[in-house]
Amino acid sequence: MQTSVTFKNFDPSETLRDYVCDKLNRFDRLLDNPAEASVVLAVEKFRHIAEINIAGDRLTINGKEETSDMYSSIDMVLDKLEKQIKKSKQKIRERRTGAKARNKEIGEPEMSLPEREAERQVRIKNIEYKPMDVEEAVLQMDLLNDNFLVFTNARSDKVNVIYRRKDGHYGLIQPST
Repeated sequence: MQTSVTFKNFDPSETLRDYVCDKLNRFDRLLDNPAEASVVLAVEKFRHIAEINIAGDRLTINGKEETSDMYSSIDMVLDKLEKQIKKSKQKIRERRTGAKARNKEIGEPEMSLPEREAERQVRIKNIEYKPMDVEEAVLQMDLLNDNFLVFTNARSDKVNVIYRRKDGHYGLIQPST
């Protein structure tokens, strides 16, 4: 990040300049394109003021903080700037996804009601399966009150599915070798 540091009403310090530059370089991961930062560090009586302006990546962010210690002023203004950058990036993301969703709705042809009912919808559910015996799988399925359970058979180390049949008994689906 291109950084310019200005000191007002006190002597320039290389350690402060390096401190600010190091902290601002961490913002590069949040910004997509190179940005320029102008930093003004000022002392007025007992107040230490840090003011930072970041321009670039289609946004301009300003922050100002004053405390009794210059390092804490810098840290506090950097926290403010980080929140502002994240908030603006989130707004941009929401606008982009919102525009895409609206374009899909507009571009989608109108279907009559019977055609929509004829469409089949597939619901995808990701599950985790663990090794167990068939008896344990039946107990687990009853405990969860599900109609089926996917598990790894502990004896064959293959994925099996146990399901409840309409007559109340159980069925087992296992791959053939």
